[in-house]
Amino acid sequence: MLDVLKRTGALMEGHFKLSSGRHSDTYVQKQMVFQHPRLTASLREAVAERFDKSGHAFDTVLSPAVGAILFGNAVAYAAGARFVYAERADGAMTLRRAQALDPGERVLVVEDVVTTGGSAAEVIELVKAAHATLVGVACLVDRTTRQPPFRLHSLVRIEARDWAASDCPLCRAGEPLTSPGSRFLVSGGS
Repeated sequence: MLDVLKRTGALMEGHFKLSSGRHSDTYVQKQMVFQHPRLTASLREAVAERFDKSGHAFDTVLSPAVGAILFGNAVAYAAGARFVYAERADGAMTLRRAQALDPGERVLVVEDVVTTGGSAAEVIELVKAAHATLVGVACLVDRTTRQPPFRLHSLVRIEARDWAASDCPLCRAGEPLTSPGSRFLVSGGS
């Protein structure tokens, strides 16, 4: 998987503002991978197979909008599962557009890139609130620097440094800041 990120140009180095607001010297632009449908299909199969072979069957895939929708849908397709997504409304993740989870429904949360685990933790709360069963949390790339409050299954783990904006050495060095994350784009950035 690391080779895929490098080969497609998805693994980027520089000075980036992440969706969490933290700054990093590394960014994974997963769209560089997703623009290749056959490659995306092989990755979705890898995630679906991992849970199928481990005996952790799921009925539904739940992903946070916006960035993880494409991959979550692809994993659901590979597994023959239903797909729903949560979106941010009034600062909190919620299921909208007639989407819901049923009590007892087995749910796999699928993310694209996990840095802090914040978005995944928010959608896990939706699973709990619906009295559904969390089967696991899967992602393409785990770039966490601290253990999230859930077990994370990733196709690849990368070591990437990140800092609070106020502690960022790249800011202090005057490095230009890029904000490529989906939360920034949704709020009107470029």
